[in-house]
Amino acid sequence: MSMHSQLKLLVNLALIDNEVADREKKYIINIGVANGMEKEEVEKLFTQSHEIIIPDGLSSDQKFNYLFSLVQLMKIDERLYKEEIKYCSQVASKLGYKQEVMFELMLKVSASMQQAEIDKLRMLVEGYLVK
Repeated sequence: MSMHSQLKLLVNLALIDNEVADREKKYIINIGVANGMEKEEVEKLFTQSHEIIIPDGLSSDQKFNYLFSLVQLMKIDERLYKEEIKYCSQVASKLGYKQEVMFELMLKVSASMQQAEIDKLRMLVEGYLVK
């Protein structure tokens, strides 16, 4: 269930500028397929916008993965829109992060990162979770 919710959040972000770039679509589809979903099932999500629903009981790692994937998607087309940043900030807040987390992520997330870099960022971002 949480993967489906995460993909809906990603689709919403991709749809903000009313145009889903090929790189954005491939990124989202790859995440879904890598997590056991059929490509067609993921593609159906692009036909509508979705309510921002965050499942209960997410671990801090799952929360990080939600937010990290959103910021990575936001930066994938190398253009940042105010609406995208605002949306990611809303999701971050619903995940239980302080708003300042977005500054860290926007500075440090890139389209391609090594696992060691992601793990370091995960530890840093955990400090922004509201206890």
